[in-house]
Amino acid sequence: MDARMTEYFTYLEYEKRVSANTLDSYKRDIQQFKEYLDNQEHSGLYNCTNTTVLNYLLSIQKKGKSASTISRNLASLRSFYRFMIRKHYATEDPTENIHGFKAEKKLPQILSNQEVELLLEQPICKDFKGFRDKAMLELLYATGMRVSELLSITLSDLNLSVGYINCRYHGQNRVIPIYTVAKDAIRAYIDHGRSKLPEIHDKDVLFLNLNGSMLTRQGFWKIIKHYKTLAGIKKEITPHTLRHSFAIHLLENGADLRSIQEMLGHTDIASTQIYAQLAKSRLQTVYQNAHPRAKS
Repeated sequence: MDARMTEYFTYLEYEKRVSANTLDSYKRDIQQFKEYLDNQEHSGLYNCTNTTVLNYLLSIQKKGKSASTISRNLASLRSFYRFMIRKHYATEDPTENIHGFKAEKKLPQILSNQEVELLLEQPICKDFKGFRDKAMLELLYATGMRVSELLSITLSDLNLSVGYINCRYHGQNRVIPIYTVAKDAIRAYIDHGRSKLPEIHDKDVLFLNLNGSMLTRQGFWKIIKHYKTLAGIKKEITPHTLRHSFAIHLLENGADLRSIQEMLGHTDIASTQIYAQLAKSRLQTVYQNAHPRAKS
């Protein structure tokens, strides 16, 4: 990686303050484009033309990549080249006037109430891992937090006596209430799991791995996959699935969009409104499946 690319990724991380997941996506997309240019014996990353970028996008489309993946690649390259132009490392933006590849807006995958219960029942609270995993899953569904938020929670963020948690994200704080079962699961983890670790390196962090260090996103992904398999759930589940399920279940039980927006930490109500669309879609499905004359 050359100095110009390093400068760009530093800008994304410390000035734009993008999430770790987003930063990884940008790095991967731009590195793959660079490898494509190298294989094509192209003159280089900073001497691309509009045609070069378009041919690259068409090449990954032929490999079966989805419209959303192609659209994300284009967005990554566009951001990269606009930064290069601002810094005078490039004179032209090769992504200019390239459109299309518009991703179809998909409604988020969610779990039913029964599936959530099944998932939450899987951790067996008899050792560190069981107590920790139970607390993490309960807290994720109780609050709808992002995984990055969950993994960065500190002991000082908790107020279990009152029943809320302070959630920090990109310099913003929000207070989210938590239900009794989640509070009890966190207490049990602290008393019977976390406190039993022989050594703790990240002393302020709530959720730790067996080495006493902060859990990674990849580690949490494996945990979700493990319990999904144990629960016999056929749907594809990502760490974001419980966040979506939290939102739609609140909405279906009478919560208003503004309150859900505040709990999720959305800056724009439009991001929250997709759950209203999903609730309407689910209602139509229930009607079609349940009404005797809708089946004829």
